[in-house]
Amino acid sequence: MNYSINLYLDYFGLRERPFNLVPDPEFLFWSPAHRRAFAMLEYGIVTSAPITLITGDVGAGKTTLLHHLLNSLGDDLQVGLISNAHGTRDELLRWVLQALDQDCPAGAGYVELFGMFEQFLIAEYAEGRRVVLVFDEAQNLNRESLEELRMFTNINSNKDVLLQLVLVGQPELRDVVHQADLTQFAQRVAASFHLSALDAVTVRDYIDHRLQIAGATTELFSPKAANAIYNATKGVPRLINQLCDLSLLYAYTDDRKMVTASVVQQVLDDGVFFGGGAASVAPDNYIFTPRSLK
Repeated sequence: MNYSINLYLDYFGLRERPFNLVPDPEFLFWSPAHRRAFAMLEYGIVTSAPITLITGDVGAGKTTLLHHLLNSLGDDLQVGLISNAHGTRDELLRWVLQALDQDCPAGAGYVELFGMFEQFLIAEYAEGRRVVLVFDEAQNLNRESLEELRMFTNINSNKDVLLQLVLVGQPELRDVVHQADLTQFAQRVAASFHLSALDAVTVRDYIDHRLQIAGATTELFSPKAANAIYNATKGVPRLINQLCDLSLLYAYTDDRKMVTASVVQQVLDDGVFFGGGAASVAPDNYIFTPRSLK
């Protein structure tokens, strides 16, 4: 398998896979929406916002932006990253303490755990550091957990900011926060942004950007292919990556040096792309004839 992938890269003159599905800040594409989302993340941190809220569809690039932010923060911040937290308020506190590398005694109850958390915040503040808790996949937090997080922000006093929260999740998170019983939580959201999908023109730029980072020196996707990819993915970056990767593989196995619209269509027709429906593109008499992988 590794040998086949190396052939794939060598064939197109690439140093690495340009459309890997794993979030990679090195490949971060700064669309206008991504710039605004990142600016809002920075704004929330710099202004000591109690709660910063970033939402976007699955695969929109939220986690990649988040990792870029974490890599850029200074030593005056102590960051705890919690991914996919769930459970009771006791369990939430354990998630938080573990993210901050703090011991959680097995038999400790809520009061003891909260006391440990509060003492940690005070100790960090005494050392000149604020604590930032970042919750990725925050749409999985229930109302009880969100209310508990709001209570965490009560530890802050006047100008003394000990704790900030950053919540990143899917669009339903915003819908939950807007519910009447979470009004007090919503009032503490001082910075927020919704990351939308890419438009057709930006998809083309996105594809070119990732190819250039991976070492491409020639055009590998035709304009019609880029349009077909936009139509099939609705501009969602993760889906773009998946369909582009499969299209390169198909072009490689058929000894083609460029991905055309018909190559993309063949990927869709074969049902190997699970991210969307089989969008129709203009045919150009393409016949898929795999060549031997020697």
